[in-house]
Amino acid sequence: MNIISSPKDMQSFADQARAGGRVIAFIPTMGYLHDGHLSLIREGCRHGDEVVVSIFVNPTQFAPGEDLASYPRAFERDCLLAEGAGATTIFSPAERDLYGDGYQTFVALEKLPFHLCGLSRPTFFRGVATVVSKLFNIVKPHVAVFGEKDYQQLLVIRRMVSDLNFDIRIIGGPIIREADGLAMSSRNSYLTPGERQRALCLSKALKQAEAMVRDGVSGAADLIDAARKIITAHPDAVIDYIEIFDPETIEAVQTVDGPARMALAVKIGTTRLIDNTLLLP
Repeated sequence: MNIISSPKDMQSFADQARAGGRVIAFIPTMGYLHDGHLSLIREGCRHGDEVVVSIFVNPTQFAPGEDLASYPRAFERDCLLAEGAGATTIFSPAERDLYGDGYQTFVALEKLPFHLCGLSRPTFFRGVATVVSKLFNIVKPHVAVFGEKDYQQLLVIRRMVSDLNFDIRIIGGPIIREADGLAMSSRNSYLTPGERQRALCLSKALKQAEAMVRDGVSGAADLIDAARKIITAHPDAVIDYIEIFDPETIEAVQTVDGPARMALAVKIGTTRLIDNTLLLP
């Protein structure tokens, strides 16, 4: 497996692959890989001859006081896992190579970020859109794969690709869960054993909403209230948001009379977790 750190070297590698008629599939990550990431890599293998995984903890998507310094890192382990899942290349640039002295160019969307996570993390999606744009220009993929657990991020990337005419197909990969239902996340490593057990309230709240919709409940307020009761039964669970919305626009809906998404963000102790599900009446 190739390990490339220089953006120029990555661009040269991509140019050679494209000139040789090879399709590049790209999976951007911040590392500390888990089975959710590996499922995205395996999906990339279905679409590309060269499967490039980036490992870069992007500073511009962290606000002051967030966990940039403590974000888990395990580069050698990540390389082994990525290679085992089918990755052919790791791109792991240094921060100075992406954000050098005097850096001042950012990509910002006008509507999609101002819902859900964007309300409590106002600089997050600007950082995401900026770094993904840069990575696209460096890796030059034909296809890129993003996980549906970060559903708002997936929509932001799709809109950015459409608006800025990137010639890249964006594929969404399904949420991968632990056996007990907890959505896989690198930040799960922050949880104590007790917090890990209490974190199951997120997936339980979503499953309750799915069951209620199947039983004919359509009022968004009723579904949100039921989810809130499950989560607030745990004293150290602090809700950031629980929302039900149109899957394309993220605009809130009052009635689930067609496909809708329910998403939530909850702090368990000091760890902020997100999860979502599709509601089908």
